[in-house]
Amino acid sequence: MAAAAATSPVINNLNPGQYVGFDSITRQIETKLLKRGFQFNVMVVGQTGLGKSTLVNTLFASQLIDSKGRFQPDEQSRSTTEIQTVSHVIQENGVRLRLNIVDTPGFGDLVNNDGCWEPIVKYIKDQHSAYLRKELTAMRDKYIVDTRVHACVYFINPSGHGLRPIDVIVMKKLAEVVNVIPVIAKSDSLTLTERESFKARIASELAYHQIKMYPFDAEDDERDEREINEGVRETLPFAIIGSQKTLNVNGNQVRGRKTRWGVIDVENEDHCEFVKLRNFLTRTHLQDLIETTAQIHYEAFRSKQLLALKNQANNAKPQEAASMQKIYNI
Repeated sequence: MAAAAATSPVINNLNPGQYVGFDSITRQIETKLLKRGFQFNVMVVGQTGLGKSTLVNTLFASQLIDSKGRFQPDEQSRSTTEIQTVSHVIQENGVRLRLNIVDTPGFGDLVNNDGCWEPIVKYIKDQHSAYLRKELTAMRDKYIVDTRVHACVYFINPSGHGLRPIDVIVMKKLAEVVNVIPVIAKSDSLTLTERESFKARIASELAYHQIKMYPFDAEDDERDEREINEGVRETLPFAIIGSQKTLNVNGNQVRGRKTRWGVIDVENEDHCEFVKLRNFLTRTHLQDLIETTAQIHYEAFRSKQLLALKNQANNAKPQEAASMQKIYNI
């Protein structure tokens, strides 16, 4: 006799006859999350002198990272791309953010920059690998320390001409493993007309070379989320200016730079798109950057590694295979 086909249970929407209290679960979750804090890891990639450190410090209104650039014209360039990480805990209105800033001094500074992206891609993959090892450990910690890179801000030289070949290669490589956010550095070196023309050219070249920039749309995204994402994509690359200096303008304190034409206010959207970038990174997409890293980039890495382990176990001797299956649950 054939087995009866499984049927999905009927779900009825009910309202309790009196107050039960399960609506407090959101407050319970919030209390736990606030107690634990949040982790956000940002990488900055770009040539020396494009204002990477200044932008990071301006974004988070804190002195988080010092410039690693050359301070004298005759100072020797770094022979390779370095990876330097600094960690801070920032608190705002009871919310604690553990922030890792990953800097890449030396990137793109040489005449021959072949392979200058390799240490960066390796670092990103190494963080995935470290997380996977902890995830597969039998006696793993309740909360795994997350060092996976959630966002990579890529600085484009404001040449006014377009992307360099190295920009195309590196952004393609990075987009495979991390959420890439392109910005035009020191955009005040361009006139407003030049800036808009340069932005359009960069956007066209990104599309031509099929470089997929964050944010991505998901099937379960609501209509308003898709509209926000579309607005961000239309803005990319962000034309930004960073400044940690506070200036007095008509009795108001503003962060900006003084030029012979006047004061450039980094928080004035008529002057640059710094506010749009900050809102995007911290106010609308911070959680999605973290989730996308886990659900897309890390999951792709994890699946590939587990498949390789499974194939390795299948080709191993019986005793070794049994040991690997027990350790890695494959």
